[in-house]
Amino acid sequence: MPCVYYFIYKLNMKVIIDADACPVVNKAVKICKEYDIKVLLFCDTSHIIDVDGAETVTVSKGSNSADFAVVAKCLSGDIVITQDYGLAAMCLAKSAKVINQNGLIYSENNIDGLLFSRYTAKRARMAGQRIKGPKKRTQKQDDDFENNFRALILQCI
Repeated sequence: MPCVYYFIYKLNMKVIIDADACPVVNKAVKICKEYDIKVLLFCDTSHIIDVDGAETVTVSKGSNSADFAVVAKCLSGDIVITQDYGLAAMCLAKSAKVINQNGLIYSENNIDGLLFSRYTAKRARMAGQRIKGPKKRTQKQDDDFENNFRALILQCI
């Protein structure tokens, strides 16, 4: 009977990608094809994203419009790919699994600290301090994402 449960659960599970600035869209879609998992890409009207093997959901342009659409669509057991800590927190509250483009798996154990670091960085910027941007993407980040994403999928199915 576990095979039937696996099959039924697998049909319902989906991967949702906050795709506006996600560098691993193609890699994630390729991996999802291997497991026959549905993929939804969310972006606003300022982006045109069309990837074979994924359904693109385009929402109106606006502050956090794609984020709210992702939260509305995600369910317990889904996997969400985002680099946005706020979106990650909302998806975790809906019992979804959440991972970022570098392979960091968000959890109840690390989300508060990440949200606090975002808050302190915003306060520093508002006070006039310069905060360095992200470094150039590395192969290690791609490898970490792929390894952790595959592990997360196996955990969910």
